[in-house]
Amino acid sequence: MNDATSRPARKRAMPSQANAPFSLPLTSVHKVEADGVQVFYRDAGAANDPVILLLHGFPTSSFMFRELIPRLASEYRMIAPDLPGFGFTDVPSQRQYAYSFDQLALTIEAFTQVLKIDHYAIYVFDYGAPIGFRLAMAHPERVTALVTQNGNAYEKGLGDAWGPIRKYWAAPTAENRDILRQSILTAGGTRWQYTHGVAHPESVLPESYTLDTALLERPGNKEIQLDLFLDYASNVRLYPKFQEYFRKSKPPLLAIWGKNDPFFIPAGAEAFRKDIPGAKIQFLDTGHFATETHVVEIASAIKEFLGANGIKRQSAEVATTR
Repeated sequence: MNDATSRPARKRAMPSQANAPFSLPLTSVHKVEADGVQVFYRDAGAANDPVILLLHGFPTSSFMFRELIPRLASEYRMIAPDLPGFGFTDVPSQRQYAYSFDQLALTIEAFTQVLKIDHYAIYVFDYGAPIGFRLAMAHPERVTALVTQNGNAYEKGLGDAWGPIRKYWAAPTAENRDILRQSILTAGGTRWQYTHGVAHPESVLPESYTLDTALLERPGNKEIQLDLFLDYASNVRLYPKFQEYFRKSKPPLLAIWGKNDPFFIPAGAEAFRKDIPGAKIQFLDTGHFATETHVVEIASAIKEFLGANGIKRQSAEVATTR
C-alpha cells in the first residue's frame, strides 16, 4: 500500500514560547512501493518546502541522517530512503532484483516519482553519490543543488583503502570475494569505518555501527554487498560522464568532507572545482562518517549554501507538516 498518498497531512500545534527552544520537527517513517520494491523512508518538514533528497552509503541506511534531518526540517522537506539491500527497505524475492548501481538509481528515481517530488537538492554520501549523480545526469532540470559529503566522482578521490576492492575488480575470483567477506563485511570492519580518522573515537555512538552490523548479517545480505563491491567499478567508468554533467549543468555544489576518510580522500572534493568553478569546498577534521561527529557544522553549512543559492522557503508562513 502506498501510504505516502493515502495518509492525511497532519498539522502540529505551534510550540509555546516556553518550550520553543526545545521543539524539533517530527520525523515520520513510511514504506511505499516503487519499482516493485517496498522502499522504507524517513520524512520530515513541510510538504511545500524545498526538498532535500538524502542518499546514504555503505554499509548504513537512512539512520545515518537521524541527527541531520531535524536540524534542517524547519526549513526544508527532508526525504531519506533506504536503498535496496540496506536498512528496512524490502525487496520481494519474486522481484528477482539485480543489485547494481544502475538498478539502485532506477529504483530511487521511481521512488521520487511515486512521492511526486520533481525538484530537489540531493545530499549524497559514499554509495549515494553515484546514485544521485545518475539521477542528476538523467534529469538535470530536477536538481536544484548538490551536497556531497564524502561522495566521490573522480579517480583522484579514491584512497588506498580501495586496494582490496580494486583487486577484486581486476580478478573477481571466489578467493578475492572471500577476502572482502572476511575483512570488510565484519563487525570490526564496520566499526573501523566509523572510527578511523576520528579524533575522539569514543564520541561515535555504538548504535550506528551496531545496527549496520546486524543488518549486514541478514541471510543473503553479504552476497548483495559483495555484488555491489564488484559493480562499483561501473561508477568509476562513469566518472567522465558525471564530470561532463557537472561542466554542462554547473549545479550549485557544496562538497563537505571528512578529510581523514581513507576511502574518499580530499583530492576528490577539490576536483569538483575543475568542472564547477563556483563549487564550495569545506573540510572537517573527521573520518568517513562525518555526520556522526560534525552534524552541527554540516547542517549549518547546508543552510548557508542553499540559502545563498536561493533555495529556501518562499513563504514566511509555517506550512502544513506531513
